[in-house]
Parts: sequence; C-alpha cells; structure tokens
Amino acid sequence: MLGRTDSRARLLFLLVGFVVASVALVGRLGYWQIARGAELATQARLQTSIRTATPSRRGAIYDRTGVVVLATTVDRDRVVAAPDELTVQERPTVEAKLRQLLALEGDTEAAASLAERLAEDRPYVILARDIEPQTAKAVRAAMERGELPDVWLEPEPVRVYPQEGGGPDSTLAAHILGFVNREGVGQYGVEQQYQGLLAGEPRVVLAQRDVNSRPIAESAEIAEPGLPGSDLMLTLDAGLQLALEQELFAAWVADRATSVSAVVLDPYTGEVFAEASYPSYDANDYKRIAAEAPSRFLDPVISHVYEPGSVFKMMTVVAALESGVVTPTTRIKDVGTLRLDGGRTKIDNANRKGRGWMTFEDAIAHSRNVVAAKVALKLGDTTEEAATVLHDTWTRLGYGAPTGIDVAGEVAGLVRDPAAREWREIDLANGSFGQGVAVTPLQLATAFSALVNGGRLVRPHVVSSVGADAVAHPAARPAIDGTLTPTYIDMMNHVVTAVPFYAEGTLIPGYFVGGKTGTAQIWDPEARAGRGDWKANLFNYSFVGFVGRETGRPDLVIAVRINEAQPTIAMVGRLEMPVMSFELFRRIAHDAITTPDLLSPVAPRPAPATPEP
Repeated sequence: MLGRTDSRARLLFLLVGFVVASVALVGRLGYWQIARGAELATQARLQTSIRTATPSRRGAIYDRTGVVVLATTVDRDRVVAAPDELTVQERPTVEAKLRQLLALEGDTEAAASLAERLAEDRPYVILARDIEPQTAKAVRAAMERGELPDVWLEPEPVRVYPQEGGGPDSTLAAHILGFVNREGVGQYGVEQQYQGLLAGEPRVVLAQRDVNSRPIAESAEIAEPGLPGSDLMLTLDAGLQLALEQELFAAWVADRATSVSAVVLDPYTGEVFAEASYPSYDANDYKRIAAEAPSRFLDPVISHVYEPGSVFKMMTVVAALESGVVTPTTRIKDVGTLRLDGGRTKIDNANRKGRGWMTFEDAIAHSRNVVAAKVALKLGDTTEEAATVLHDTWTRLGYGAPTGIDVAGEVAGLVRDPAAREWREIDLANGSFGQGVAVTPLQLATAFSALVNGGRLVRPHVVSSVGADAVAHPAARPAIDGTLTPTYIDMMNHVVTAVPFYAEGTLIPGYFVGGKTGTAQIWDPEARAGRGDWKANLFNYSFVGFVGRETGRPDLVIAVRINEAQPTIAMVGRLEMPVMSFELFRRIAHDAITTPDLLSPVAPRPAPATPEP
C-alpha cells in the first residue's frame, strides 16, 4: 500500500512561495503604476503626440540711429497639400492649376518638382515657399472656388533686407549683415555671430495626433512658451554706408579691379561706422548667389589676407622710434639697391634708384624700401635680435591674431615668428615694407588707430546694443608707447604734404589728414606649373590714414584696398590708375567727416598709454 504524498511542511512551503510571489508581483505593479506611473504616462502620450516647435519672431537690425531698418522679418505664405487625400482624377487638375498660379509653365525643373511632390502618398507636403502676396491672393481665391482640394496656405516668416546697396545687385551692408537661410539660421556676418540673440527661443506645443498624424487642435498645450528674438542696433551709419558702397563701386568700375574694400573706424572706441567691399551681393537672393558665386559671401575686410606693401612701413617706424635707433630727422643714405645675406639677396626701391642722403621722415613719405630695410636691420645687434624687435611690434599691434570684431568669419592673418623659423636679412628687409606678411584691411585700420589714439589697441565692433541694453565691449588695451603718438601723426601728415602727388589727391581743405600708401605685387602660386610667380602688371593698392577736424587730432581712421588692379600708366616707380587708393580715401573721408551727427563733439585727448611689460 502506497504512503501519503502530502505533508504539512510541503504545504507550508508552497504557501510561502505563493505569498512571496504575490508580494513581488504586487510590488512590481505598484512600482510601475505609482513610482513610474507619471513617467510611463508621459511616454505613452508622447508616442501619440506631435511636438511642434514654432520659431520666434527674429529680431530686427537697425543702423546707429535706430531708425533705418537693415534687416527685418515679414510674413509670407507657403503652399502646402495633403497628396494622400487627393484622388487619381484630382491630382493632374490640381497640378495644372498650381503650375499656372505659381508661374511654373516655363520652368521645367520647378514644374517637375511640383509633380513629384503631389505624387507622394503623404499627409503633408510643402509645394512652394515664400510666394508673393499677389500670388497668395490668387491661390486663396482658387481654394475658395474649390479648384484646389486638399491644398492650403500657411504663413511663414521670411528674412528681408529692405535697403538697396551702393552697387548693382546688392543690399546695404550685405557683408556685415550676412543672411538667414531657410532653416532660420544666420549665415555669415552679424546674422551668424548673434544667431542666438536674434532668433530667440522657439515656442513648443504638444498635441495629440489623429489617424493621419495631424495635430488635434483641442488637445494642444504649450510645453515651452518661447522667447522672442532681440533687436540689434549697429554702429553703422546707413547714410555713410551707402556713400561708401557707391564710392567703392565707382572705383571698382574705373580701376577694373577684382575687388575694392574699405572700412571707416573710430580710433578711440573701435566703432565701425561703415565697412564694405564690391562686388557685394543681394542678401534677399542668397540662394542664387550660393549656386553661382558662394565666395561672394566672404567679407574681404575681415576674411581675406594680402601683402599690404608700404603701408607697413609705419610699423617699422613704430619699432624704430620705440627702440631709439632713429628719429624722424635722422639722415640715412638712400641707394637704389641694397644687397643682403652676403650678396646673395637684394631689395630695390620701386624705381630702382636712390635719392642720396635724406631724413627718415622724408624716406617714409617718399616710400623708400632701402631706407626702411636699413632701419629694420638696425633694430638689433644681430639679424635675430632685429627680427625679434620687429615681430614683437607687429604682434603688439594685433597682427597675426583676429581683432575680435563681433562679425562671423574673421581670420588671423599670417605673420611668421622668427623664434619658430629663423629670419634671414632678406626676410627682415621685406617685412620692413610689408612683404612676406599677410594681413586684413581691418587689422591695418586697428593698428593705425593705436598709432593715433595714444597707443591703445581697440576692439573693433559693429553692434552697439541688444534690445534696450548697450553692449559692453572690451576696453582698448595699451599696445605701444603712447607718448610717440604726436610723432606718428606728424609723420603721416608729412607723407601727404611733402609729396605733391599725394597732396593733390589726398588733402581736404579745412581738415587735418595723414596716412601712408602701399603698392604690392601679387604672388600667384599656380604660375610656372606650380612653382609660383608674381602676377604680371597686377597690384594691390592700399592707403591707411586719418582725417580730423582739428590739427593734430584724428577723428577717423580709414583703410582702403584696391585688389588686383591693372595700372593704366605702368612705368618703373610709377603705377597709376583712374582712381588711386589715396584718392578713394579722400572721397570716403570727405563723406564721413561731413555725415550729420556721426562724430561727437571733440573730447579731451586721452592720456598716452604705457605698454604692458
């Protein structure tokens, strides 16, 4: 007879097992329903919801007066459709009507794109963007007549630049402003640099979706309220900016140059009153420019470097006067050719002739390469020491580093450090008159500002306020010995008064003017099967100078560059064009100094700066 298989211990064990399992299940259920219930509900809701982010209204951009609108946002319409709701019979009819209304009959590519989008089996398709108000009115009328089933209009913001530029196919201050792409992101210039402030924060809405994945309006709730974009006020004066662009366009045409650029700077504050280049572009038509000539978007004033030539002699002046190796009246013998490096290399004056004994200030005025090189060689007991002194002067004046202007796309330039690679005498000589170094026009304007403002290196800037708040830009820092400022000013004034050729093209009756010219050859690295050579009869022409209402006190610094221009008179030591760089400076200077309400009353001159050790 078989024994009993049940027992009290076994039953108790099973009971405990069931209790433990039940407690575990209840605990787990409680964990999901209580501890993580809200989280799971949110996730479930998100799976059946649509998250819509609507960009905030982008801030406008004004000139320094706060009146002239340089960039703003307007509402246009886009055409959208639900192709999955269209019947086979409706699609060709809708397509034909839209081709007519959107004027696509002659544009085979656009018409094909429209047909392709209408053929998609999707509940939401954008058919056309940024349509003109008159076209939108015609589309709306066709919708009301029932000619465009499952087609509707939606508003969308469009960035516009309402001010025409100073040359054909351009908008005002295009290089400074940049543009905004279709995704609402700023590209180049101020639009890119201040993207976050201009764009603000989007408004985010969560809504349940229907079977066609469309949001149900009744279920919508705001997840993030968003933040409107901030308006910007620039330091630019719209009137001066337009005049500057017109001057550049005229010089570009007359000189048949590749490009012409200029910047007008307050040497005491770093405010950029005007800055432009031509060719420029129409920011309202950026898509065409992107397809045809995207290099137009780069701003030559801050994004292109070049060998400046003899304008750089003023940097040699700074190094020489601070070192005490010469004074403006020191006499130096000018010879036509100077042999260096034991006779293996040489430099020449532009006319390959010497003028004999002359003062240092006369040599700078007449732009004698040989004298500049001789002085540079005296900056130290050895070539290495002299190179270190000259290079140190360059870096203190900001060369080889971005100026820090609040515009996207600035480059640092190219300045070779003698500590990294030893200079020969020819390197030192070439550097003394602006060869073998690459800079931007803005770097030149900033450095010359330090020469005339008491030795301080300013931070150039184009934005003065964001909304109602003024922007606090970094203060100018001591860079060079400010006690020598009157000497630098006198020497630059001497350039335009001692040389009749410059005086005739530069001086403005009733105003105080000074500056330095520069003419430089252009190296072509692709010439001679990649071995490189100088471009034939093409030069860069520069002038950097100042203009003031009072003798001895500059109000503005202006840098001008005429790029790759072919002289109409080309002789040894004489290269002339219809509009010379110093003549263009004079025109711009006159426009600037006579611009109403641009300049503040003359303030006391700041104390000279002492460079930091």
